[in-house]
Amino acid sequence: MRDAYHEELDSIGEDLVEMARLVGSAIGRATTAMLDADLNLAETVIAADQRVDDLQHELEARAIALLARQQPVATDLRIVVTSLRMSADLERSGDLAQHVAKLARLRFPDKAVPHDLHATILEMGQLAQRLMAKAAEVIITKDVDLALQLEQDDDEMDLLHRALFQHLMDDRWKHGIETAVDVTLLGRYYERFADHAVSVAKRVVYLVTGEHADELQTPTSVEGA
Repeated sequence: MRDAYHEELDSIGEDLVEMARLVGSAIGRATTAMLDADLNLAETVIAADQRVDDLQHELEARAIALLARQQPVATDLRIVVTSLRMSADLERSGDLAQHVAKLARLRFPDKAVPHDLHATILEMGQLAQRLMAKAAEVIITKDVDLALQLEQDDDEMDLLHRALFQHLMDDRWKHGIETAVDVTLLGRYYERFADHAVSVAKRVVYLVTGEHADELQTPTSVEGA
């Protein structure tokens, strides 16, 4: 019985890794679909999100069954509850990738992003994918140091988002209101996607240590204090 119980816990972790890999791939493919105005690719991203939703539902069902049957305590309870929260982060990440693909579909055959912002949006998409890949690695390895690095990595996304907003506010903007709204939404989608990757990593820190990530950050010492 205990072996079966721990196999169930392991399978929950495996589902989380698969979800992270699926949504990481989705944001990369959605970015390509949007920048290339590739309708077929956008449609595949939109349709593939159902698999992420299905995985979350399956994970929730198994987790609730474990809570009911085994009544886990201490570390095992933390694993189950934290996994449920991580699955919600990952499901939402999949929705955000789908939003990017839906915008590509909405503007087809035109491109939602003007040429002078292609490089910035491409960089945001690639960074979002890298952050989620690192979150998947954190789930597998339970590496607390790597998990804590994600928040620093996310600073790069914040800088890109700020640069995008400054471009929109520039008096030389010539692409109209509709495109400005599209680009604003895209920036928000990528920023939120990155936030969810960071959230997943922080939840792994809590799973491993029983402490919240913010509590483990070492404050910078002040000379002469």
